[in-house]
Amino acid sequence: MERAGGTPPDRRRARSQEIGELREETCRGLRGRVLEIGFGSGLNLRFYPLEVSSVAAVEPSDVGWKLSAERRARTDVRVERSGLDGQHLAEEDASFDSALVTFSLCSIADPALALDEVRRVLKPGASLHFLEHGLAPDAGVARWQRRLDPVQRRVFAGCHLSRDVAALVGAAGLEVTELRTEYQPGPRVARPWTYGYLGRAVRAGDA
Repeated sequence: MERAGGTPPDRRRARSQEIGELREETCRGLRGRVLEIGFGSGLNLRFYPLEVSSVAAVEPSDVGWKLSAERRARTDVRVERSGLDGQHLAEEDASFDSALVTFSLCSIADPALALDEVRRVLKPGASLHFLEHGLAPDAGVARWQRRLDPVQRRVFAGCHLSRDVAALVGAAGLEVTELRTEYQPGPRVARPWTYGYLGRAVRAGDA
């Protein structure tokens, strides 16, 4: 039975499991020193492979960082907070073996600038792993995404529905080497919110 004003508990659990599986898939292949943009409450920590030695966590929210404390305490991976703004990284050029961003490019004010910064700090041949929602290929859904964007930004801390994630990554000089795009399960009316991008990219020319 569905609770008033909410999603049924079993559906919430199923949705959480689906997103967890996508996070796990996105984290596969991460290694060495990792930059994570939008660390949040540390939901990706349990999916980091053994090859990850340390994480530089970019997280603008003090609340999010505090919420991650318990997860950080449970992991053997060294995690250090590395600034508050993915658009201006306080990290040296070519200093990371991998980078990760999940459900964060939608709310960064200038995602192109943030991706330029990611490219700058990645070592030659290093990869960006990304999991995001964004612009749908269906014209009708895309129209609704653009109509809903102003409300979405106000209600959900600057989140955009209509960003073309693959195009943004490519425009930053990162070559997309793997990409899967699809709607997540759910009613058609939810499609403006459920079109997802899961992929990897390396510095153009360094693949």
